[in-house]
Amino acid sequence: MRLYEYEAKRIFKRYNIPVLDGIVVDKTNFNELDNVIYPVVIKAQVFLGARGKAGFVQFASNRKEAEQKITGILGKTHGPFTIEKVLIEKKIKIEKELYLASTIDRLEHKPLIIVSKRGGVEIEEIARQDPESILKHYFNPGDRLHAFQAQKIANDLGLTNSQLSLGANIIMSLYNLFINLDCKLVEINPVVITKNGDILALDAKLDLDEDAMFRHPELKEMGIVARHEIGELTQREKIAKEKGIPYVDLDGDIGVFPGGAGFGIAAIDLIQHYGGKPANFMDSGGAPTQEKLRTMLGLLIDNPRVKAIFGARFGGISRCDDWAKAVVQYILENKPKKPMIMRMVGNMEEAGRKILEKAKKEHAELFKDIKIYAYDTPIEEVIKETIRIAKCIVK
Repeated sequence: MRLYEYEAKRIFKRYNIPVLDGIVVDKTNFNELDNVIYPVVIKAQVFLGARGKAGFVQFASNRKEAEQKITGILGKTHGPFTIEKVLIEKKIKIEKELYLASTIDRLEHKPLIIVSKRGGVEIEEIARQDPESILKHYFNPGDRLHAFQAQKIANDLGLTNSQLSLGANIIMSLYNLFINLDCKLVEINPVVITKNGDILALDAKLDLDEDAMFRHPELKEMGIVARHEIGELTQREKIAKEKGIPYVDLDGDIGVFPGGAGFGIAAIDLIQHYGGKPANFMDSGGAPTQEKLRTMLGLLIDNPRVKAIFGARFGGISRCDDWAKAVVQYILENKPKKPMIMRMVGNMEEAGRKILEKAKKEHAELFKDIKIYAYDTPIEEVIKETIRIAKCIVK
């Protein structure tokens, strides 16, 4: 999960990585501009690079100019992202720009520190133009970074005298942050040397492993919680996350109740292929509990956009009879009104079918809109029927 620059810099401060003081401004707090010392840099808070080329890093010499430029940036889009906030920082005089990052090399299966004397441009561009200027320092998993190693890396950046010590401290702090917070990437581009000889992290990129965030309550204390990069989690997504269910809300009207992640993605593709609109992605995982299956179904039933539910179970580790029991129990307890069109094939298929047929016979009214198909009906036909039923329902 990528962080905004201002969030990453908040963490940098905790790890004693020097950054400029700044304020975050959105449409609601332009009065903060009265507390700024001009001239300033105005930086759009968005997850894509190349902000400067896109016109989303601008300068202002007074409050009036700052307000005009911020107004011109807020609400614009950069790639798929809408700009809702800007970071305001003091404009400084820069002597030199460097590059510093820590990440995981997926091929070597090792963490590493990447440095270059050429900062201020995208690392991919540096790699194309001058690959020899990029230096990589690998470490074994679990190894800590020692002071002498940090000084060696700082020396590779061309730092000398007092700046060597300052640079080594930043490198140590960056690597400790990377390891301690289970990051996928920590990048400073550029690290700048100012006219006064100070060394600062002028920009900050931080990509967290969302699955490890539960180990770091300090992030929550700082207001950093799991979210989509295009916005906060929806209420259903929050519920699913608490229950350990991978779930993403989409903007369609056909609920997808699959047997696994791959099956779920295939169902979404087929629904779209035949002209329908999926309302979600979800994954039950292997051998889900009854409670988990009922929660999954409830997420779809409680979604006001969902008109019909497509369910598919290919029984392997997850048995069809367990799936059928969960569906029947949920319907008996909650009496949902939405139609469910399902296909069930595989392990314990016959037992699952008997459970559903028995429920339909004993509770005909409750189960009148529940249809179950077997292996002899292609999944494409089941999806087409679900789409047809959804289109017939007017809300």
